[in-house]
Amino acid sequence: MRMKHVIRGSLVVASLALAWSVAAVGIDLRGSRPLDDTPPPATDAALVARGAYLARAGNCMGCHTARGGIEYAGGRGIETPFGTVVAPNLTPDADTGLGTWTAAHFRRAMSDGRSRDGRLLSPAFPYPHFTHVTRDDNDALFAFLRSLPPVHAPNPPSTLRFPFDTQLALAVWRAFYFRPGVVSPEPGRSAEWHRGRYLVEGLGHCAACHTTRDALGGPGADGGLIPMENWYAPPLGGGDPASVAALLKHGASAHGTAMGPMAEVVFRSTAHLTAADVAAMVSYLKDMPAAPPPPPAERGDPAVLGRGAKLYETHCADCHGADGRGAAPAFPPLAGNPSVTLGPATNVIQAISRGGFAPVTAAHPQPYGMPPFAGVLDEAELAAVATYVRQSWGNEAGAVSALDVLRTR
Repeated sequence: MRMKHVIRGSLVVASLALAWSVAAVGIDLRGSRPLDDTPPPATDAALVARGAYLARAGNCMGCHTARGGIEYAGGRGIETPFGTVVAPNLTPDADTGLGTWTAAHFRRAMSDGRSRDGRLLSPAFPYPHFTHVTRDDNDALFAFLRSLPPVHAPNPPSTLRFPFDTQLALAVWRAFYFRPGVVSPEPGRSAEWHRGRYLVEGLGHCAACHTTRDALGGPGADGGLIPMENWYAPPLGGGDPASVAALLKHGASAHGTAMGPMAEVVFRSTAHLTAADVAAMVSYLKDMPAAPPPPPAERGDPAVLGRGAKLYETHCADCHGADGRGAAPAFPPLAGNPSVTLGPATNVIQAISRGGFAPVTAAHPQPYGMPPFAGVLDEAELAAVATYVRQSWGNEAGAVSALDVLRTR
């Protein structure tokens, strides 16, 4: 009983704090922002095709399609540290989808994060990035979604915890973290660079994963652990431009292979972009700051490294080579691989534990996969292999402990 009173008291305090914040910043919860009800252009095949391409660029299907479900019919649960948000149905069904929406409602959802009735949307829908999308592109996206076969698919409700399920909490979040509007051009930059920024910061919403998050889910520094996924998304800057382009377009490069959440992004989105758009993204990304080099790492315990070497020889060397050079693109190199030498060892642990599965792309229609070893090796053995890989062939990353492995799972 005492614990219940403590919890209730904490919730009351949180609610009062939210209310004070709303009053302090003068937030309007009524959804009164006017609609841009300018008529959209007449829908034709070209507009729909353009919208389909833009939907690929934004990977809309990735969130708005349940596992094994009908494309764009919603129902997929997006797990967050605050509960699960269920992605809605984007087909033009009148009862459960966008059938009663207008182009103006859709524009407002994209640019201002409000639903048809003006209610605030969860930032799990990345409107802080989609606010940069132009009106013309929003109209093309809407034309494409309206062209889909309507699917009657009632979705289960989202299960965000209190107070994060309230309009009040969303309003406070927006006051701190959301600034609407299309990004202004930068003088002296090329059209290619601006196109790349538009794709990376807007439709591509790359920073949704590639930034740290604070306790309220607000964006922070470049690079960070993806909440609930336990994969590390590194800072976007740096890297060899040709390798970055190959990774985005083909899912593999001379330096590594897309795995985990990035493999899905390549499969559903970037692999379908034109070569010009991929080049534009690379043009923008190469000007972003690279990750600072990690501090010098102490050598792992010799006994651990010796154990890791034997395990590597038994389970890994046939594909990745005794010298760690692999045979790209089938077997990515480990020597000098940026993902291997990242400060956080999360991705190495995930790849060894869960396996690594590259995306299917036109260039690699039958990519090789790496089996998971979590059922073969225990935590100490997984840590030993990871330490060996991170400290061999010139790699100088930190050692990995069994506790690191347990924390990553």
